[in-house]
Amino acid sequence: MQFYEFKETQERVILIGVQTEVGDDVEASLDELEELAETAGAETVAKVIQNREAVHPGTYIGKGKIEEVASLLRALDANGVICDDELSPAQLNNLERELDCKVMDRTLLILDIFAGRAVSSEGKIQVELAQLRYRAARLVGLRESLSRLGGGIGTRGPGEKKLETDRRLIRTRISALKAELAQVEKHRELIRGKRSRGNLKTAAIVGYTNAGKSTLLNTLTGAGILAEDKLFATLDPTTRVLELKDGQQILLTDTVGFIRKLPHHLVEAFKSTLEEAKYADYIIHVVDASNPQAELQMFTVYETLRELGATGKKIVTLLNKQDQVTGSGIRDLKADYTVKCSARTGEGLDEFKDVLAKLLAEDQIYLEELYPYSEAGKIQKIREFGSLLSEEYREDGIFVKARVPAEIFVSVMPK
Repeated sequence: MQFYEFKETQERVILIGVQTEVGDDVEASLDELEELAETAGAETVAKVIQNREAVHPGTYIGKGKIEEVASLLRALDANGVICDDELSPAQLNNLERELDCKVMDRTLLILDIFAGRAVSSEGKIQVELAQLRYRAARLVGLRESLSRLGGGIGTRGPGEKKLETDRRLIRTRISALKAELAQVEKHRELIRGKRSRGNLKTAAIVGYTNAGKSTLLNTLTGAGILAEDKLFATLDPTTRVLELKDGQQILLTDTVGFIRKLPHHLVEAFKSTLEEAKYADYIIHVVDASNPQAELQMFTVYETLRELGATGKKIVTLLNKQDQVTGSGIRDLKADYTVKCSARTGEGLDEFKDVLAKLLAEDQIYLEELYPYSEAGKIQKIREFGSLLSEEYREDGIFVKARVPAEIFVSVMPK
């Protein structure tokens, strides 16, 4: 018997971008789109940029460029194109008809990657919700397709348009997913409430995708999160306790990576995950300092934080990947503290921990008190949630110098 080995054919794609203003760095955006395509399993064979005053409302690019792309598709044996912006339903349908190949946009590509990376039930719900919202806006073009539904109870009779049926099914599924997500969000809020009652401060690790957030959390806490040199290697937030030199503890939460032109559907669907940054006490902004686009990536992160309402917090910026940096480096003028580090080698992480200890100290009250031996349990509470600077055992009790969070100050005072 002869066995045949079947291999999945890798898609060969052409990337298309439109430059509408002189300052637009479309080349860098297409480079990032190439990374996204590679992450999704496609090979980029060509990049096409058109300079226009505005994107073509009907076909995204003009007639001449369409002919050029069609020639490239044939010459390079490519089977699809990916546009660097989100396409309207009309642009998508018209381009597919003109080029006679699969047409995707940046949003669809990111959704595809998210679908492959979602592990938790929450992540899967969020991705499906984003995909359905995207599809719901693109059901135009199916108007002529009729589905023959039989008459009877539970149907709308024969001749209901497939477009209407699909819309109804999608609306029903979106409602069901929203209900599931609401339960997940309620559970997440309960967890947040328990954390705040535990009086541990929280810091959200944010940054551009592939900046090294997961590697940082792994190095600091041994979290064991998947950390790959790929865009969106991890989607699900992970929270771990980090113990500092003086015995104080802080909760670190990894979040999904940001990216330029982050699709609105995704921001909406992943709001509960992204809002970890909104409810955190501090923001740890991880920057890939070796990336030539680092400053633009920093701008994207701050814009996304502003959209989420995660502003007005103390920010520690980690200029990561110092082991790969060449040149003078970059600065972050919006940060309260900046530390140069390498999450991979551990360089600068002790300094980072000192900064965290300093931040915690800024939010604490200094006390000098004598505790009777019968109230020694309160000193343990100070150790857990504050910073015990010194303790002296005397005949009449234990004399303590310490710093404690304002929210537990009253509860640790001796009677």
